[in-house]
Amino acid sequence: MVACSVGLLTRLSLRVQRSQVQHPLRRLLSCPGTVAADLRREEQSSGSAETGSEDRTPKKRFSEVQNERREQAQRTVLIHCPDKINEKKFLKFLSQHGPINSHFFYESFGLYAAVEFCQKESVTSLQNITRTPSLGPEAAIPFKSRYLNLKLRNSLNQTSELSSIQCSNQSSPSSKKLYQLLCCAESVDDQLNTLLREFQLTEENTRLRYLTCSLIEDVAAAYFPDCAVRPFGSSVNSFGKLGCDLDMFLDLDEIGKFTAQKTSGNFLMEFQVKNVPSERVATQKILSVIGECLDQFGPGCVGVQRILNARCPLVRFSHQASGFQCDLTTNNRIALKSSELLYMYGALDSRVRALVFSVRCWARAHSLTSSIPGAWITNFSLTMMVIFFLQRRSPPILPTLDYLKTLADAEDKCIIEGHNCTFVGDLNRIKPSRNTETLELLLKEFFEYFGNFAFNKNSINIRQGREQNKPESSPLHIQNPFETSLNVSKNVSQSQLQKFVDLARESAWILHQEGKDRPSPSSNQPWGLAALLLPSVANNMSLSKKKKKPASERIKNLLDSIKSSGAENSTATNGRRAISTQA
Repeated sequence: MVACSVGLLTRLSLRVQRSQVQHPLRRLLSCPGTVAADLRREEQSSGSAETGSEDRTPKKRFSEVQNERREQAQRTVLIHCPDKINEKKFLKFLSQHGPINSHFFYESFGLYAAVEFCQKESVTSLQNITRTPSLGPEAAIPFKSRYLNLKLRNSLNQTSELSSIQCSNQSSPSSKKLYQLLCCAESVDDQLNTLLREFQLTEENTRLRYLTCSLIEDVAAAYFPDCAVRPFGSSVNSFGKLGCDLDMFLDLDEIGKFTAQKTSGNFLMEFQVKNVPSERVATQKILSVIGECLDQFGPGCVGVQRILNARCPLVRFSHQASGFQCDLTTNNRIALKSSELLYMYGALDSRVRALVFSVRCWARAHSLTSSIPGAWITNFSLTMMVIFFLQRRSPPILPTLDYLKTLADAEDKCIIEGHNCTFVGDLNRIKPSRNTETLELLLKEFFEYFGNFAFNKNSINIRQGREQNKPESSPLHIQNPFETSLNVSKNVSQSQLQKFVDLARESAWILHQEGKDRPSPSSNQPWGLAALLLPSVANNMSLSKKKKKPASERIKNLLDSIKSSGAENSTATNGRRAISTQA
């Protein structure tokens, strides 16, 4: 599959040469002013911006980015190509139907090309000369889509004219390569930014996600004209990593939407519709039909499962051409609003995404998170914890959700199923933070803060940016930012929470020790983030049969001792007051 899971840094050799590691080349042609060019400019600035620097480039609203991406996907075709192809002749053939804006190649069960035309009419022109294949004894189900197959009329004549195809990288780096990159970094800040660059969704991968949604929309539109299939979650909130699943929802709100301009006089027209007992039954019926259609007629859709009795009914399938594991729901607008909120937080400060990616990678390396549902902490919960921590800094790095609500205007007002989801949509109206703390300090303080957090009595609330008394007895309580009566971490067990606390204390201790005696670049010893991703010392100690005080308590006492003895020295050398980890 193209979307390979992130390798974990376990049992890696400590003797790594600090050689220059080359980044994979990516091929992408795009016009200035397009969303592709905008995103590439943002990628260049992210990870390289100095702490506290202000990017004065106007930022687009989440809805603007979504609409541009969707329009871009509608002008794009996905073509399964022969393994050996002349790229120049291929593009010349396609350009007969109109100018090409951009294209890239990638591999997933074969060679594929995603080609974006400048006009939608070019796609129609190409479809009009495309035929249904002849399969011999088997029968083909005719379906006119934008997922096409290219065949060579005479492959022998093309052999001498082949050109090398540069494929876009669609997978995250191996554990060994990531370890090399981290060891070659100049500082802990550089390590965090390097990890972000290697794991974040590339421009091509993002385009492929929107294209996949657009292809599924073509299938759904046969039953529901004017519908839209929109991605949400990690694919759009700026915190997705290469290999993450593709969550999408079928948006039916635009069908038959009432507008005053369409009416006149004293008459009102309504569509004749079928009635069902509840919204849930309607959702189940709709997804049942769409799931059956994808299974029977959707090109490239395999392993279709209709999970209709879940709390949130969905259709799960694999899209073979893109390599994505997909979950399709319907009218999941609160989830899309949550995606917008995270997108805004990620765009407000260059340190946010780097810290979130590193904490998530750290959690995955120590099996705190898992792709299998269970009692583990989720990536969403970890992201909420990072945001909350950054709201608690002095001065705050991120604003509270309540503050974002005060900046909202009439255009931003949003009530979904009785829940107030209003917050400002214009990023340019939010003043940048005056906080200039380094990523190294923030990572260390994050582990200290939650290593000493009173989880037994306090809950985490990014709406107000402060601890509150827990309204229930769950070990970990993180309030859903919009459905405020829900706990997004209700699944987490006491043992998993304690494991998180133990590892947080250990990681803070490791970073404090390194601050006093950091290995030299020529020592070939793991340091900084690379050291945090190695197997846990606390876990190994807990396996011993010695009857001692728990490892996490010993580490906590050592950490407190280091902090108290070094507080005056830290003030003198850094000119910064030691920040308490207590609220």
